[in-house]
Amino acid sequence: MLLDGASLWFRAFHALPEKMTAPDGRPVNAVRGFFDMIASLVTREHPQRLVVCLDLDWRPAFRTDLIPSYKAHRVAEGVADGSEEVPDTLSPQVDMILKLLAASGIATAGAQGCEADDVIGTLADSEATDPVIVVSGDRDLLQVVADDPVPVRVLYVGRGLAKAEMFGPAELAEKYDVPTENPGSAYAEMAILRGDPSDGLPGVTGIGEKTASKLLHEFGDLDELERVASTTSDKRISPRQRKALAEGADYLRAARTVVFVKTDAEITGDKDDRLPAAPADPAALADLIEELGVGSSIGRLGKALGWQVG
Repeated sequence: MLLDGASLWFRAFHALPEKMTAPDGRPVNAVRGFFDMIASLVTREHPQRLVVCLDLDWRPAFRTDLIPSYKAHRVAEGVADGSEEVPDTLSPQVDMILKLLAASGIATAGAQGCEADDVIGTLADSEATDPVIVVSGDRDLLQVVADDPVPVRVLYVGRGLAKAEMFGPAELAEKYDVPTENPGSAYAEMAILRGDPSDGLPGVTGIGEKTASKLLHEFGDLDELERVASTTSDKRISPRQRKALAEGADYLRAARTVVFVKTDAEITGDKDDRLPAAPADPAALADLIEELGVGSSIGRLGKALGWQVG
C-alpha cells in the first residue's frame, strides 16, 4: 500500500476541527485524522507492506521549467522560495506525523527534486511481487493503474474514506470513457488535452473532456493523434481541432513530462516497508503520545497492526 502522504494529511486537517489539541494547546487534528486513516486502511485492505510517500519538492523545477504555470496558483503569497501555501497550524503537524511514523516503524520514502506522485509511480512500476494499492485524493495518480506485472489499483479518497472508490483499468476506462487498452496513460493524456486548472495546465484550446475522450478512442493515444493531425487531412479531426493541436504542439510536448509521473525516481527512505509487528521505538512513541495527546489514534493504529499492548 502506497499512501500519498500530503494528500491524506491535508484532507485530515480540513475534515477535523482544530479544537482537537495536544495538552499544551497545539492543534493535532491532522495528526489524529491521518493516523485514524492509516488504521482504517490497514483494517480494510490488510496490506503486508506500506509506505507513506512524501513530497520532497512539491513543484519540481523539471516541471515548472517546461510549464511555468504548473501549480503556480498554490504558491504562498509573498514567499520568495516558492513554498506551497499551507495553513499555519498544519505545518507543525507534518513534523509531528513524521516523528510518529518513525517511532511506529512505518516506512516513508521520498525522492530529491520530486513529488510524492513520482515516488508512487516509481514504486508501483518497479513492484514485481505483490499487488499494489495507491491511496490518494489526487486523480492524477489514476494513471498508474495496471494489471501487469502485478495489479495496481488506486483507492481514490477525494470525497473521504467512507466514499472511497477503487479504480483498476476497467473501472477507470468505464468512468472516464478512455480506451480500455491503455486506460492509465490515456487518462493522463486526456488531462493533457483538456487541461487541469487545479494544476495550472492550460490544455489545448477548444478541446474539453468529451472531445479529448473521443479523439483518444479514435486514434488510440496522443502520439498517433498528433501524427495524424500534422500529416494527413483525416476527417475525424476537424479543421479547428487540427489548428489547435498544431498551435499547442509545444505545450503538448512539455505536458507529457509534466503530467506523467516518473517511474525512475531515485528513492530515499526506509528499505524495510513491512508493517511493524511492534513499534520501532516504544519509548519515543510513548513520549510522543503523552506530549501530543494522541493515544486514542495510535491505539487504533496499534490494534490494526496487531501490536500487543501492555
